Amino acid sequence: MAFAPSSTTSGIHLPEDARDLVKILVAGPFGVGKTTLIDSVSEIRPLHTEERLSEASAPVDDLAGIREKATTTVAIDFGRISLNGGIVLYLFGTPGQERFRSLWDDIAYGALGALVLVDSRRIDASFDVLGLVEESGLPYAVAFNAFPDAPGHYTEEQLRAALDLEPGTPMVTCDARDTNSSVDALLALVQHLIDRHPPETR
Repeated sequence: MAFAPSSTTSGIHLPEDARDLVKILVAGPFGVGKTTLIDSVSEIRPLHTEERLSEASAPVDDLAGIREKATTTVAIDFGRISLNGGIVLYLFGTPGQERFRSLWDDIAYGALGALVLVDSRRIDASFDVLGLVEESGLPYAVAFNAFPDAPGHYTEEQLRAALDLEPGTPMVTCDARDTNSSVDALLALVQHLIDRHPPETR
């Protein structure tokens, strides 16, 4: 297991006002930017279980459109971020390949929702992950990770139709490398979770 370097040594302990501890999945296909997003927002040193891609994985890890990728998550990524109001999100990044599907139930256990990252250059790569999230019954939001060469001519209606999203499913654009942009995507999910539960049931 490898740890990403941390720019700060503080923030290890939970804030004093921490009240609601929430497990969130960061899901999406192989190479969509899940590890990058968790790195960009985590207030603690993120945990990664990354390994270098090998020749043995070539037949099962489709690198179409992501030829520059050299590593892959083989178990989970993990990070933590504190939000206003005493909400603390524990972020669990899930592997994006079908061969790691057996881990899904264990990682998803106890989660309240999922942020599904999508690459608009290869939308069809997201279908299996969206199917898993929907089968699990988890509420989710979709975030299109803004890759530099992503097509910019799709309308929101076209993207929503391509993913067959319910009208109430939040859909945003984010840059997983940018902290503020990634936090905004997570906030869209958190607001969706809050809206689904009336105050008396929270």
